[in-house]
Amino acid sequence: MSKTTQAPKALRGVGNFIDDRFHLAKTGEKNLRKVFPNHWSFMLGEIALYSFIILLVSGVFLTLWFKPSMIEVVYDGSYERLQGVPMSEAFASTLYIDFDVRGGFLVRQIHHWAALIFVASLVVHALRVFFTGAFRKPREINWLIGVAIFTLAMVEGLFGYSLPDDLPSGMGVRILQGVMLALPLVGSYVSMFLFGGEFPGEDIITRLYMLHVLLIPALLLGLIVAHFMILWHQKHTQYPGQGRTDKTVVGTPMFPAFAVKAGGFFFFTFAVIAGLSAFVQINPIHLFGPFTPTSITSGLQPDWYMGFMEGSLRIFPNTLDFTIPIGAGYPVMTAVLVPGLVVPGLIFGAMGAWPFVEQWITGDKRAHNVADRPRNAPVRTGLGVAGIVFYGVLWLAGSNDILSETFSIDLYLTTYIFRVLVIAGPIVGYIVTKRICLGLQRRDRETLEHGYESGIIQQLPSGEFIEVHKENSDETTHVLESKPVITSTALEEDATDDNGVENPAARKPTGKLRRALAHWYTKDNVSFEGVEAHTGHHLHHSSHGDDKGH
Repeated sequence: MSKTTQAPKALRGVGNFIDDRFHLAKTGEKNLRKVFPNHWSFMLGEIALYSFIILLVSGVFLTLWFKPSMIEVVYDGSYERLQGVPMSEAFASTLYIDFDVRGGFLVRQIHHWAALIFVASLVVHALRVFFTGAFRKPREINWLIGVAIFTLAMVEGLFGYSLPDDLPSGMGVRILQGVMLALPLVGSYVSMFLFGGEFPGEDIITRLYMLHVLLIPALLLGLIVAHFMILWHQKHTQYPGQGRTDKTVVGTPMFPAFAVKAGGFFFFTFAVIAGLSAFVQINPIHLFGPFTPTSITSGLQPDWYMGFMEGSLRIFPNTLDFTIPIGAGYPVMTAVLVPGLVVPGLIFGAMGAWPFVEQWITGDKRAHNVADRPRNAPVRTGLGVAGIVFYGVLWLAGSNDILSETFSIDLYLTTYIFRVLVIAGPIVGYIVTKRICLGLQRRDRETLEHGYESGIIQQLPSGEFIEVHKENSDETTHVLESKPVITSTALEEDATDDNGVENPAARKPTGKLRRALAHWYTKDNVSFEGVEAHTGHHLHHSSHGDDKGH
């Protein structure tokens, strides 16, 4: 006879003490049994969370010795090659962390690698959410929070990269100042305020340090907590499958299964970051030396997530600059303003606006808890790939000097090539991706209707050869039948009423635009209407063995 296992007396006492005051027993039990769906792609968001935790812990360690000061000192530390060189206290304290603090260089490497992986996992996680339509109602707010986290993460990385005051980081700050100066009318005032005078001034490191260790981390922490609270309340999306509906979640409970997996995955993430930090050196500031306004170096690239801005600054033409005719005139440097502010604004603005744009085009205001397969939303998937190509071309353009030297191509020729690719590449990417999605839809319809190809060829009594199609599994059939019908209320609305009077909403420019976009969004979608699941070929062989199988 089995006995019910009870918690130790000390733990029961603590539990009763807490429950008597906060009444958390029932709530805690309910939340611990909350079900989370299983899929490897859901771990992408977890990587971002675990990287952020590692960033906080390693960042606290580094703040114990880092001095955010631009006061000039003469270095006399352990690194002999820079002894006697004038430098800022910020750079000298970073060298002290690297060469005099036990484990300091490793922790700084961990901090930098965690930052790179944090942003990378945010990007891939956002792509997963976008391509599967997990941003749709009721998750639009959480999508906007995710976009804000992504934006702040890039700004946080830029400011942290600039703190050591080494040569590459100083060049990055110089570019930041150039973008500020490109702001019409107020650019010089903004620059003077941030730098405390002319570049480089004496206040920039102190101010970036305050933003990097206090303000932006606090905002990120608050947004991440809000993101997970909303996720917890709304439940996680899940992929199509048996038993999975908008009201039913299939997966594993929070405790113990999901908690154990999450804990193990955290240590795996930390192990990967620590391994990269130990064996793959990144940002060796002692080799670059301190920043001086008169020094410059070639062949260096910013952290990967800032590469697209570097590329847009390199390839944007300078022939579009103009002057605002006010007083003595205010020059507008579009060659810096557009790639430095407008291009990032378009990218993040488009990301934030898309859930509402898609909802407006389709008129779909239903709650969606089951994710789309990317092939079943070809226009959305095509636009996503177009955005990736646009970003990728700009990212590659940021290294046009290295590409020119490596492949012996004229530098100006690479600039012209990237100017063409940044326009043509997304268009080609959209068209090719959409055609692939439609092709996959047709294959899915054929698989649903005829079953899957078994590779077995049989000969019928009539002499005809056929390939036997076997019946799909129940899981496959459910996934294929779950394909949604893509339509729009704009196409379902009658243009005229029974009296022939035109619909006022359809007559407005916005109504005409919505109807045109709805037609573009839905026109090529493959319909599964009327398709019945295949039950397989069944050949009846006679007892005389007249039927021959090959």
